[in-house]
Amino acid sequence: MTLADEYRNQTRWREWLRLFEMLPSVDGSTVLDLGCAVGDQAVELVARGARVIGIDANEALLEVARARGLRDAEFRREDLRALAPSAAEVDGIWCSFAAAYFPRLGEVLRSWQKLLKPGGWIMLTEVDDLFGHEPLDVEVKAILRAYGEAAIAANRHDFQMGRKLRGHLEDAGFSVTTSRTLGDKELSFDGPADSDVLEAWAARLERMKTLRDFCGADFERVREQLLGALAHREHHSTASVRCCVATRSGRG
Repeated sequence: MTLADEYRNQTRWREWLRLFEMLPSVDGSTVLDLGCAVGDQAVELVARGARVIGIDANEALLEVARARGLRDAEFRREDLRALAPSAAEVDGIWCSFAAAYFPRLGEVLRSWQKLLKPGGWIMLTEVDDLFGHEPLDVEVKAILRAYGEAAIAANRHDFQMGRKLRGHLEDAGFSVTTSRTLGDKELSFDGPADSDVLEAWAARLERMKTLRDFCGADFERVREQLLGALAHREHHSTASVRCCVATRSGRG
């Protein structure tokens, strides 16, 4: 299974329709889709009348997005930390499941703010406590907690970013208008996972090289514990998917 296949499969587990309902009308507007991956959300935005500029750092995913032949959309390879200023400011920014890659998110948001028209909107969606699944051994939870702390220290990832979205947005000068917690059939649910969800988790853990390197000889134990927790009849998730919609109130 390729990474593009994984993204395609994830679409049916997300509550995307609830997110689109939170947005102002996008008809006739220009929207940046940051971390656009294979373009699934770009499809929805275009269907609602938007012109979309999708940006991602992964060329293989962008090739899949471009192959859709989506009207009123273009897809570019750029570093989300250092986006080139557009010739004209955009009406909105959509960013789903990319914020956690920027532990110092406030710095990134201030640069993104310059791309927005005054009064323009931004939608951020991110998971909180990705590894928050029970039952897990105390030792495995300690390893995962230490891994998360190391990822923040290295400015590589923040696994607790979901709960911090509102604070980062407000610190960057945005006005938060809506904040919600969403259901998610892959990331935040109780009871045993379906077989396709377990397959997706196994693929995710397999490609997390930094987790493998951090755990060393304990990696297989951590992997099996997580998959076992997800499959357990009494599985309980403390993970959640959080989203915020905010507006740019001034020139910033």
